[in-house]
Amino acid sequence: MSWQLASLAIVMGSLAGCFWWYERSHPSSKEVALVATMAALSALGRDAFAALPDVKPTTTMVLICGYAFGVGPGFAVGAVGALASNIFLGQGSWTPWQMVAWALVGVAGALLGRLLGRRPLGRWTLALMCALAAEAFNLLIDLYSWSVGGAHTLSAYGAWVASAFSFDMTHVIASFLFGLTFGPALMRMLVRARARLEITWEPVLGPSLAIVVAVGLGLGSLAVGSGTARAGTSARTSTTSRIDVAALSNAGQARAPIAGALGAPVRAPRALAAGASLSRELSFLTSAQSSDGGFGAGRGQSTSELYSAWVAMGLAASGRNPLSVRRNGHTVLDALRGEASSLQGLGDTERTILAARVCGASAYSFAGRDLVAQVLRARGSDGAFDRLVNLTAFAIFALRAVGHSPGFAAIREAAGWIERQQNGDGGFGFGGRGSPSDVDDTGAALQALVDAGARNARVLGAATGYLVRSQNLDGGLPQQYGRESNAQSTAWAIQGLIAAGRNPNTARRRGSRSPIGYLESLLAPDGSIRYSRTGAQTPVWVTAQALIALAGKTFPVGP
Repeated sequence: MSWQLASLAIVMGSLAGCFWWYERSHPSSKEVALVATMAALSALGRDAFAALPDVKPTTTMVLICGYAFGVGPGFAVGAVGALASNIFLGQGSWTPWQMVAWALVGVAGALLGRLLGRRPLGRWTLALMCALAAEAFNLLIDLYSWSVGGAHTLSAYGAWVASAFSFDMTHVIASFLFGLTFGPALMRMLVRARARLEITWEPVLGPSLAIVVAVGLGLGSLAVGSGTARAGTSARTSTTSRIDVAALSNAGQARAPIAGALGAPVRAPRALAAGASLSRELSFLTSAQSSDGGFGAGRGQSTSELYSAWVAMGLAASGRNPLSVRRNGHTVLDALRGEASSLQGLGDTERTILAARVCGASAYSFAGRDLVAQVLRARGSDGAFDRLVNLTAFAIFALRAVGHSPGFAAIREAAGWIERQQNGDGGFGFGGRGSPSDVDDTGAALQALVDAGARNARVLGAATGYLVRSQNLDGGLPQQYGRESNAQSTAWAIQGLIAAGRNPNTARRRGSRSPIGYLESLLAPDGSIRYSRTGAQTPVWVTAQALIALAGKTFPVGP
């Protein structure tokens, strides 16, 4: 294979992998719309200066977008903007290289934003960052020119850099000037746009201070304790403190939204408390049961093992016997047995074992199948199950559910394999080490390691730290750091924290509500739990999974 083909293959493979990762992170519709808008603007900005070689605002725009919105949007805006602008300027073998170069500029901006807390940069500092990003872009494009040249030596690369010096410096100076002129205004706008999508919670003022404020403002008619956030009618809020999941004694100071009234008491979350009532959620799930006893993604939708199994576990975690919920004389166990012949993979089998347990059925003889044997056949020589963290964690849940002890060889070796897959940031990905860390699989891995009796404090502490750092200002957690919070990822995080011996009610970011409070804030009028602020997909699945976390249970759920 030639240098040209080899280098192009590496670049194309990198782009494909990054786009796959971004798609798998499930960005919200708002984020996708924002990425599309910014990519279009960056492409138009480049095309508008087509008559001036290397004078482009694209680098500045992509860097600021990454700074304001994070790694995923920064990557996507850079890559898509380069591809779109070349529709006008001309496509060629250089296009993937330009896509990668500007995508890396967006990623660099995101890392800089994470390092500095996304606070607005000074004008000169921002201009300097834009100039450095432009030079990094230049060096990568020079690498492309070198790859298609005749000699592939370090001196040849130096010659390419020297020959392109005047063009490269034009790009650096132009990016510096763009950053100096419109950069600060664009950064303030994008940082503000991100902030408007997040909720900030602040301490409720005490009665005496409320009186002082009211008098000082000349609002004598304002009665202390009045307002929109009255006890019993306020939004679901919670006692808060700064992030310190270990210090349970820090909980207890009531907080409310900035927009709330002064002095109004707020109530703590119902879940993870004695006598907690989850009746509305349970009522929604029971009403969604189909005539065959199973459950679909929503009311009236066709049943499947996926949703039926999660509902069985959600009911059991909340103290409701799954077999007591019937429709036309059929229970969820009847539906699961009927769907046993359609199980399509290890994940389906593991989940069915967990559901069978809460229904009091044997997984060793389930609809004529030995589900436990099927799981064990998927075990590899290194202890992993299908070499995926997710399926290996669920294998531990399933084996513990059928009565195997932490000392069982398959469980012990699976836990050892999971420990070795931890990423440098403390999180775990769906696959093995090196796959992007996410909250869901980190929460699952924590539970599996604890179920297996793992006592590696470094591994458990790093995973717990990853979950705490991933919390958003609305109290919830996203699938991946910096994304929109959602109910299912938040539920996984709650279970992971509980497994690690931490109280999720005390996990708060800069005075936000807790993860429990976030889940409760998603309660819809019909009793379902919304997936997120902007989505309500698969309400049965989401509600069932959230119930397990709200009930304070970890996997495997007991009958």
